[in-house]
Amino acid sequence: MLFLNRRPEQQGPELSQGIEGALAWAGDTYRSSAMNTAQSVVTKRMCGSPECSGSRLSPWRNRKRPIFEGEWACSGRCVLGLVSAAIRREANDMGDTLPIQHRHRVPLGLVLLSQGWITQAQLQQALSAQRQQGGRIGERLIADCGVEATQIMRGLSMQWGCPVLSTKGFTPSAMALVMPKLFIEEFSLLPLRVAGSRILYLGFEDHLDASAALALEQMTELKVESGLVPAEDYFTARQNLLEYEGVSAKMMGVDEQDVLAAKITAILEQKQPMASRLVRMHKYYWLRLWLENGAKRSQGALPHNREDMLDYVFTIGRSF
Repeated sequence: MLFLNRRPEQQGPELSQGIEGALAWAGDTYRSSAMNTAQSVVTKRMCGSPECSGSRLSPWRNRKRPIFEGEWACSGRCVLGLVSAAIRREANDMGDTLPIQHRHRVPLGLVLLSQGWITQAQLQQALSAQRQQGGRIGERLIADCGVEATQIMRGLSMQWGCPVLSTKGFTPSAMALVMPKLFIEEFSLLPLRVAGSRILYLGFEDHLDASAALALEQMTELKVESGLVPAEDYFTARQNLLEYEGVSAKMMGVDEQDVLAAKITAILEQKQPMASRLVRMHKYYWLRLWLENGAKRSQGALPHNREDMLDYVFTIGRSF
């Protein structure tokens, strides 16, 4: 009677094949089903740590999180392995070891002079005032020589080989979520807007910072285009942005890389994020956690809002 109740696609062997045929069919069906189930689970449960000492294929585990830089780890020890490798990667990135002010660029005064926007007498006057009063050469040209601020900005744009960006389309409430306020205040940079869901425009006051732009590109998964913003527009937009709450951020100082790896591992094991990433921005190690599905916007890896997000900023060998 049981055979009569099965749908056609569930029918087993003909009764004429006997008990042995039925048992063989049932065994093959079970093994096929088990293999399909195991393969499905294994695809989602392969440990990402190259130092994993256990079985990398663990279909019986319930552990689904944390996810660190797109990788799942089968244990806290393997999370530590992933984190340690990421810290070594960031620590060995030597792209910003040369201070920005020491990189060889044509001095702004010579750029302006070569374009005929100032005279030799104005340049000498500005340099003399700079020696006596300090400040930037552009500021002295504006204050002491009557040069227009727009000419200084055009000269800076030529000096750095970048565009002058406007603040049109700037939404401070959304841009406040892009990075911790510490970076905005310390590195004089300003996220301006996202264009076409692919490009994040990053504004600077009077110089570019390629290392910071690269770190932001890695964190947001968007292409970052850098440029200068006229001083008045820059400070107005910056002030508006700082009035909004960003992602909750915690600052920590640690003594060495091993301690940093242990701290980050403990955070990941405790918070169990569905996504997380580590980048270095100059002396800071920035860890961002997306705690739940839906925390990311459709634009790269930007936060949808402040909820279900956490930032941690670490320094090694110094405290905040």
